[in-house]
Amino acid sequence: MSETLQKVIGETLQKPQALLTGEWALFLDIDGTLLEHAEHPDAVSVSDELRSLLQGLDLKLNGAVAFITGRSVAAVDQLFQPLKLRAAGLYGLEHRLLPDDDVEVADEPADIAALADEIEAELGRGAYIERKGRVLAIHTRAAPHLLPRATQLVEQALAVLPKGYRVVPGNAGVELLPLEAAKGAAIRRFMDIAPFAGRRPVFLGDDTSDENGFEAVNDAGGISIRVKPPAHTTAQYGLAGVAETLAWLRGQL
Repeated sequence: MSETLQKVIGETLQKPQALLTGEWALFLDIDGTLLEHAEHPDAVSVSDELRSLLQGLDLKLNGAVAFITGRSVAAVDQLFQPLKLRAAGLYGLEHRLLPDDDVEVADEPADIAALADEIEAELGRGAYIERKGRVLAIHTRAAPHLLPRATQLVEQALAVLPKGYRVVPGNAGVELLPLEAAKGAAIRRFMDIAPFAGRRPVFLGDDTSDENGFEAVNDAGGISIRVKPPAHTTAQYGLAGVAETLAWLRGQL
């Protein structure tokens, strides 16, 4: 760990130093990290200021900036248009290794589609069922009382689905993911290619699904930063919220 970074004291995560130096690569979660959470994923919007900030970071790092997100790459592009960055969507099931490349798309299997229909019928309008190819996300931010039942339904589904899925609880929902859908694997894939190779990875995220990414970055000698960190996290540093995250990123320009 660089001496220019503040230390972690006990379970309290300190902020990373205001300015990172040297050759580094930036990996960014979106919801809860760059954008405040909303009751519905489509209810968020991206400001021109945020687009300009990300474009500036991409220029500074010679393209070594990538989104690592649970959203599909198509959804990311729609949200941030006209800005296009490198991206891993659906926790790494989709990739765009270059800004103008085609996206490696993950299709929705029939059994996951059927499960989504069943859960949607039971939970009703209180929960938002997001169908993301091989990933099924159940958002309960608008109806927190539905979260235990939503979690129970996806856990029960593991017994009837083909092997190779796992359940990942989140801050306000639960997701069913293939085992190979992991943010750490997505980060490692980028780190094997230019312009990321040889740089020090920095990853910012805010949720349980980001912990795998923090572990990968820690193993690579990088910098892991959790937004609104809980008592237990593998991240080395913490930022209080989206506003503090954006302020920290602006400080890197």
